Amino acid sequence: MARHLVTGAAGFIGFHTSKRLLDRGDEVVGLDCVNDYYDVTLKESRLAQLTGHPNFRLERVRLEDRAAVERVFREGAFERVIHLAAQAGVRYSLTNPHAYIDSNLVGFLHILEGCRHHGVQHLTYASSSSVYGANTAMPFSVHQNVDHPVSLYAATKKANELMAHTYSHLYGLPTTGLRFFTVYGPWGRPDMALFLFTKAILEGQPIDVFNHGQMQRDFTYIDDIVEGVIRTSDHTAEPNPAWDSNAPDPATSRAPYRIYNIGNNNPVELMTLIRTLEEALGREAEKRMLPMQPGDVPATYADVEALVQDVGFAPKTPITHGVREFVRWYRSYYNIGD
Repeated sequence: MARHLVTGAAGFIGFHTSKRLLDRGDEVVGLDCVNDYYDVTLKESRLAQLTGHPNFRLERVRLEDRAAVERVFREGAFERVIHLAAQAGVRYSLTNPHAYIDSNLVGFLHILEGCRHHGVQHLTYASSSSVYGANTAMPFSVHQNVDHPVSLYAATKKANELMAHTYSHLYGLPTTGLRFFTVYGPWGRPDMALFLFTKAILEGQPIDVFNHGQMQRDFTYIDDIVEGVIRTSDHTAEPNPAWDSNAPDPATSRAPYRIYNIGNNNPVELMTLIRTLEEALGREAEKRMLPMQPGDVPATYADVEALVQDVGFAPKTPITHGVREFVRWYRSYYNIGD
């Protein structure tokens, strides 16, 4: 039985990850401030699925509260840390930039310091496909340069990767960054497209279709994301003995440092997602075609070769199955009949 700190335990991915760890017999301390970026009731409902478990304990702490985070680490004796807490959302970063600095930069520093000073064996943390920014070479590879983010959110995630490398290099802290690609599924985030579309269609409201539907996303089902998170957490990052400073590989290092994509390796047209959702709901959406949003990108597509090579896993859930499962959960959670 391993002892984990999972930050963002009330969040979408953090909740599912905590539940999977508990189901396999591990001990989990969840850290979350349960902020109101989106519906707090949904976050509390997720936590209610965890709090009755004898191996789970929740710490209601803000990442930017240095003293509180230090206390959690001092008292925790964690073997592994899975850091999933962050201020999320590309569009929100356009109007609330300070939230991203506080949580994603200052908060991440506090996590790194906690790991450094308290003998954590491996830090696994959430990065994002958004770091690829202005890149257009598909599929996105962890071996590509990613120095051109197009949102502050993406910039903070790239900064997290750089900060993690520094701690891996200076202090020998094994770190693994995971670039998630458009995660969806039961208990999902209300600010994400599938949730927004489902709510609007069931309420008879139009849906906003950005870039006039000319978008592609590598939609990745939550169960696949969690499998990738736990497999990489169990697989402690190691130095790459073949790393060459004359031709540096961004995904590895002489330090114990790794970066992986976790995506379905199968980009889906936005209009295909909408048609799949319409079929699952048995209703047609009224579509409001709009231009591209600032900070957004037209397409994402994950190369997962490194993930397969190192931990023997690649996401594979088809969009038809994932959307059906989300709709089933949504109707049940909100008590909406057919």
